[in-house]
Amino acid sequence: MTHPATTAGLDPITLGDALRVTGSPGFDRWQDQIRRNGGCSDPIHLTGSTVTRDKITGEVLHSYSTEGEPGGRLRLACGNRRASRCPSCAWTYAGDTYHLIRAGLVGGKGVPDTVRTHPKVFATLTAPSFGPVHNRPTTGRCRCGTAHHEGAPELGTPIDPYAYDYATAVLWNNHASDLWRRFTIYLRREIAARAGLTQKAAREQSRLAFGKVAEYQRRGAIHFHAIIRLDGPTGPDDPPPAWASVALLTDAIHAAATRVAVPVPASGDHPARTLRWGTQVDARPIGATTANGDLTDQAVAAYVAKYATKAAETTGTVDRRIGEPAELDKLPGLPEHARRLIRACWDLNDAYPDRRLWAWAHMLGFRGHFSTKARAYSTTLTALRQVRADYRAAQQRAALGLDPDDAPETTTLTLAHWTYAGHGHTPGESWLAQNIARDLATNREMKREVLADLDDAEVWNA
Repeated sequence: MTHPATTAGLDPITLGDALRVTGSPGFDRWQDQIRRNGGCSDPIHLTGSTVTRDKITGEVLHSYSTEGEPGGRLRLACGNRRASRCPSCAWTYAGDTYHLIRAGLVGGKGVPDTVRTHPKVFATLTAPSFGPVHNRPTTGRCRCGTAHHEGAPELGTPIDPYAYDYATAVLWNNHASDLWRRFTIYLRREIAARAGLTQKAAREQSRLAFGKVAEYQRRGAIHFHAIIRLDGPTGPDDPPPAWASVALLTDAIHAAATRVAVPVPASGDHPARTLRWGTQVDARPIGATTANGDLTDQAVAAYVAKYATKAAETTGTVDRRIGEPAELDKLPGLPEHARRLIRACWDLNDAYPDRRLWAWAHMLGFRGHFSTKARAYSTTLTALRQVRADYRAAQQRAALGLDPDDAPETTTLTLAHWTYAGHGHTPGESWLAQNIARDLATNREMKREVLADLDDAEVWNA
């Protein structure tokens, strides 16, 4: 348990509830449940039971019921990817994303290590300008004449909010996934043209794969970071054709981004628009040296994994859906720029009902997935989670005295009945779970440092 000195500053209700929980007979088991789900901040509560029988004899090998659990409930991790909702589950999601992305760069998880030699780049596609915003240019002074310090609250906000095109900004976010889809179509065409092939011939000789993540800029506009790779026709286990190169892929990316255009028709008082990518399209070979250091496989995978757990709340907006515009008045801490973007979603909602702008107002109009990949890029999150589930199942079988290597479906039969019983923590439980999550994170960091020191020692002694 966390040292009592850390209770300083707790409000009486939380402190009293924490004392109730720690003094209850099932506290040790409650701690075990919370540690098992990584200190999840919003666990799912289940009630029910399971019975495992030998498939041949019918003998009961194991039975379990939540009646013996604290509060009669089993608590499972919520699995939310958002760090703002559950840092613990987001850490697990980020770890899975890291392994998924890195497997597509260096192999592993069912991907051959020969994929290292395939042409691949780290591309960034951004939104165009919707009006001048406060920034920190290389000259040191913003267009407003101020040299803003890093972290200044005005960074990313419009210099003139009344001239800023909020309507186009949220429509651009809302159509960002359409822009990406058209980009991938044009990219295949541009690759074929540069190879001197028809599109059909290019498809027969090569295959395009990618893994991408969406990130919000400070101004509230979405941009995409993507690992884009060229394989042979059957995927990562097939060597790319001789004409495939990083230079060809890079040139094709720039050309395809320039060609993309998504028309938005006029509606009511709102004029027709044509949405395009911004001019700042970046495509860098993975492994190249940049101003910020080497763009290594590990650095790229870590960067993508980091932003896979972020969402619009990084711009100061809320991380939940908003019922009515009147709710904005109940959010005094909401930055004015985010408030205007949300209002723009409301103003445009009736004009473009199929775009469901108000339903995604908390995301500043964006309605796509934050982390996506082509089917052939690497493994899947489902596969990674299944490996973890199988590992825990084998541990459980060993603990029950069963052969952990046996396939459960061939030797045993498990009958289960589960009922959803709520979610979350009481105030005291929430504080205790935060302490457990912090302790787990500290232990992970200490382990990482020890392993890093061991690696350095091996290099030194080699």
